[in-house]
Amino acid sequence: MRLLYSAVWWLAMPMVLLRLWRRGSKEPGYRQHVLERIGFYPRLAPELASRKFLWVHAVSVGETRAAEPLIAALLDAYPQHAILLTHMTATGRATGQALFGKSPRVQQCFLPYDTGWMVGRFLRHFKPALCVLMETEVWPNLIVQCGQYRVPVALVNARLSERSLRRGKRFSTLMTEAASGMSCVGAQTEADAGRLRQLGGNNVHVTGSVKFDVTPPPALLEVGSALRAQIGKRPVLLCASTREGEEELILNALSRRSHDPAYADLLTVIVPRHPQRFDEVADMAASKGLPPLRRTRLGSSEVPAEVKVLVGDSMGEMFAYYSLCDVAFIGGSLLPMGGQNLIEAFAVGKPVLIGPHTFNFSAITEQAIAAGAAQRVTDVDNMLDAAVHLLENDQERQAMGEQAGNFARQHRGATARTMALLQPLISSA
Repeated sequence: MRLLYSAVWWLAMPMVLLRLWRRGSKEPGYRQHVLERIGFYPRLAPELASRKFLWVHAVSVGETRAAEPLIAALLDAYPQHAILLTHMTATGRATGQALFGKSPRVQQCFLPYDTGWMVGRFLRHFKPALCVLMETEVWPNLIVQCGQYRVPVALVNARLSERSLRRGKRFSTLMTEAASGMSCVGAQTEADAGRLRQLGGNNVHVTGSVKFDVTPPPALLEVGSALRAQIGKRPVLLCASTREGEEELILNALSRRSHDPAYADLLTVIVPRHPQRFDEVADMAASKGLPPLRRTRLGSSEVPAEVKVLVGDSMGEMFAYYSLCDVAFIGGSLLPMGGQNLIEAFAVGKPVLIGPHTFNFSAITEQAIAAGAAQRVTDVDNMLDAAVHLLENDQERQAMGEQAGNFARQHRGATARTMALLQPLISSA
C-alpha cells in the first residue's frame, strides 16, 4: 500500500508543482523556496549547524500559532538545542516568521512532499533529534523514514474527528503502519485519544489543547484598542476565519436587513481564513450595497459612518480583531467545513457564536456551550439574530464574555503535560 501511495505522489508531482506555481500568482510565498518542497536545502548557518534540532511541524497558520507556547517551552528547557520549524503553506511560514523570526535558535523551512527520497534528504540535511507533529499531520513516508533514521516521532495537540477516522480506516494498512510508528501521542480530548487508538496509535495520552496556553500578545491588544477607538461606539460583530461561501451568506443576510433599525449602526468585521480572498470579499460587499473598507487602507482615520463592512486583510492580527469586537462568530461552521479555532476568542473574553458544523472541534465546542461561553446557531439568519440580541443586552453579553475567559483559564496547562511526554524522547536522543 505504501509503495502505491509513493507511486501516486511521484506521478502527481508535475501537477502538484504546477498547482503550486499557479497558487503563487495570488500568494507569492508559494513561489519562494520551491526547492525545499522537493528536499533541497541551503547550508545551515554555523551557529545552528553545531546544535541538535528539535523539529516541530506546523502545517499552516492555526497549527503554527498553537505551537507557539510549546516552542517557547522547548527553547527554555533545552538551551543547547535549536528548533526546526516546518510548514506546508506560505501563510503558515509567514506566521512562524512573525512569531519566531527574531530568535537565532529557530530555523524555518518547508517540509518536502511525502516521498521517501525527499524526506530522506531532509532528514540527512537537518539530522533532527526529535520530530513533533502538530494536530493531524500524519504522513506515512515521513514516519517510516524517521524510523529508519532513528528519529522518534510524537504527535501532539492531536485531534481526530469521526469523519477523519472513517476516512483513515479506508486506508487502514497505510495509516496503521504510520500510527504505530509514532513513539507517543498527546491527544486534545479523551474522544480524540480513543479514535487515535482505533487508528493504531500507541502510547496515547490526553494532554489537552496547547492553544489554551497561547497568551494574547500585548502589542496586538494595543492594536485592537487603537482600532476600536477608530471605530467609535458602534456595535461590532466579528466574523472570524470565514471560508469560501460563508461570506456571501453573511453579506446577503446583512443586505436583506439593511433597512432594519437594529442594524443601522452595526459594523461587521469579516476576516477571511485565506488571504487570497481579501479582494473578493471586499468586492462582494460593495456589490451587495454594503460599503466596505479594508483594514490596510484605514490608516489612522476614523471608520466612516457609511462603512458597513470592515475587511480584515492583515495577517497575524487575529487577537487584535478579537479584542476590538463585541461578539465573535467563528467561521468554517455555517457550511460543512468543520469549524475553526474558538480558543483565541475565549482568551480575550469574548462571547462566541458558532454554526452547526464543528466536527473538527466538537469536544471543545460542546464544552464551551455547556459552560455558557459559546452559543450554537443554526444558520446565518439565526447567527445575526443572536448577535443583535447580545449587542442589545449588555449584561447577558458581558456575562457570556466572563464565562469565555473563565473557560480559557480552566483549560490551561496542556503545554506542561506535553513537555512531560516529550522529555524522555529528548533525553534519549
